[in-house]
Amino acid sequence: MPVDVGSAVLPALPTAGNPGVKSSGRAVPVMPLAVFGGWTVFALLFAFAVYWEVRSHGHSPARILAYTLLVWYAWAGATPVVAWLARRVPIVPVTWSGVAFHAAAAIAAGVVHGVWWTAVAVWIRPFDGMGLQAIWPEVIDLVRQRMFFEVMVYAAVLGAISVADSQQRLREREMVALQLEASLAHARLHALELQIQPHFLFNTLHAIGGLVRQARSAEAVEMIAGLSDLLRYSLDHEGEHLVSLGREVEVLERYLDIQRLRLGDRLSVAVEIPPDLRRAAVPAMILQPLAENAVRHGIEPSPAAGMLRVTARRDGATLHLELFNTASGAGFARAGVGLRNTQARLRQLFGDRHSFTLEGGRTGVTARIAIPYEEARA
Repeated sequence: MPVDVGSAVLPALPTAGNPGVKSSGRAVPVMPLAVFGGWTVFALLFAFAVYWEVRSHGHSPARILAYTLLVWYAWAGATPVVAWLARRVPIVPVTWSGVAFHAAAAIAAGVVHGVWWTAVAVWIRPFDGMGLQAIWPEVIDLVRQRMFFEVMVYAAVLGAISVADSQQRLREREMVALQLEASLAHARLHALELQIQPHFLFNTLHAIGGLVRQARSAEAVEMIAGLSDLLRYSLDHEGEHLVSLGREVEVLERYLDIQRLRLGDRLSVAVEIPPDLRRAAVPAMILQPLAENAVRHGIEPSPAAGMLRVTARRDGATLHLELFNTASGAGFARAGVGLRNTQARLRQLFGDRHSFTLEGGRTGVTARIAIPYEEARA
């Protein structure tokens, strides 16, 4: 029956909604082309509406177009100023001082733009003799009549800038949170990798001590040399979470050589890895804990000889690794440090894109790992 080892997974990392993440507060830069393009579109629509109203009067479409473009390009030039004011005196959170400040700024902008609008109308005369002929004193009535509209334009520009700034701050908070989450994930994975090193070292030193007590000096020396190779591999690949399957199998075989020194003919090993899969990327030290668990809790306690077989195959975008041993499933399924560590590292590296199961039967126990296939870096 499959054995669930999922309880070994450590608590989840903080999400992007971490309330402790602070934004840099930088504002969105006002992009000249975007401002110019937006006001051009608005002016063209305004020009079309004006011409449609007077289309039967025989006025020049070119002069009406030039008139409306000049009128609204003034607001294009004022938009960066409004953006600067919006960041000096934000409208969110709403305060009486902020409302009063921007109300005064909107009225001032309305007066200036109203004067400009009147001057452009007198200069271009888009409506020929039917339009304004002089700036004064008509400008006073026109500014008063258009003031509400000008204030609404100011409010629209102010609101658009505030929304853009809010979205930018939200993106920055999400980016900071993602960076924090990645940093925590890296630290957690590194802690798991460090955890397995003393566990393996303790078990191997214990085995060396047993050989020394049995006066098997030559085998103890050879085991020390093998342990040295494994520790060198561990140090050389510190911080490298993924290695090639070929390199991982070499390390596994070195570990199994050490175990064969202890168990002799009681342990036989078969490693069946296709050459084309030896370039596949796998977590460093992912097979050794499973082999150690099989030897210690399965093969070693059994009086009969046991066999350990490691295989790999690729199924589309998935790499399948299997480690089979002929021991009974009860001992092998014990969730020691090695199994808990393996499950936690797989979850940390691949999330929901992996599977890890232990299946026991009358013939033995199989540990199965499925992870996304990719080639290791050279």
